[in-house]
Amino acid sequence: MSATTAPEFLKDAPNPQFLSGTGLQHDMHPAPVSDVLHDGSKYKAAGKLEGKKAIITGGDSGIGRATALLFALEGADLTLQYLPEEKTDMEHLVQQIKERAPKSNVLTLPLDLSKRSACEELVQKHIAHHKSLDTLILNHGTQAVQEEFENITDEQWLNTFDVNIHPHFYITKAALKHMPKGSTISMNASINHFKGHPKLIDYTATKGAMVGFARALSNAIIGKKEIRVNVVAPGPIWTPLIAATMPKDSQETFGKNVPMGRPGQPVECATCFVFLSSPDSGFISGQVLHPNGGVVVA
Repeated sequence: MSATTAPEFLKDAPNPQFLSGTGLQHDMHPAPVSDVLHDGSKYKAAGKLEGKKAIITGGDSGIGRATALLFALEGADLTLQYLPEEKTDMEHLVQQIKERAPKSNVLTLPLDLSKRSACEELVQKHIAHHKSLDTLILNHGTQAVQEEFENITDEQWLNTFDVNIHPHFYITKAALKHMPKGSTISMNASINHFKGHPKLIDYTATKGAMVGFARALSNAIIGKKEIRVNVVAPGPIWTPLIAATMPKDSQETFGKNVPMGRPGQPVECATCFVFLSSPDSGFISGQVLHPNGGVVVA
């Protein structure tokens, strides 16, 4: 394969699939790509995160899984949160890290972050195990498609906020007291905040809240604590959540409406999190990166 020819699994739109819950990566065909770049080459680590102690939420699959793998390859020790029903995916990832980054110390925690107590437990157990915390990746999330706004129930609206944005407040509040100067916080939002998805109104609202939270938090702490806060806002990325929640027609055309004409892969977002968590981005805070296939966002 030439250096300029992307592998087929990076080019093609996925086949429609329908998984339950938030989806399991090991059930997906083709599987999301965690460490192969757009030119077909394997990700090359450079020790950018040596000595870092990172929490990554939603670390079992999709963007969180790719971020966890790249962080381990870059030398970070990890605490990975996942839901209990995602245990098999997490076991697969841990085995992969053991094989490819055996020096990485990995703690895995099955926690439901919609509960404040679980958010606090996540930080407490990370500190007890790793002794320090300097990198926080808030990646977890859920969504539910509704064809009509009126079909969004009170229960769905509240659950989406309880999963997608309230934990950011609880985890960050618990984490900041442990994070030294030079630490970083990065959040996984969405292009939908900037575009407005008509069938994901509650999800879009939480992603907008996330961007606002990150920008305000950056302004509040960058000068006092020298802790940088940034956001990644992906476009169409092939993850289990897509296979579990999007209807057949949306999956068949997934990623085809962006200028690059294809869905993105988790690794193409994970590299953004590596950048934002490393000294390479030392003059960047309160900003949003847009791995979205070429969509121009104002």
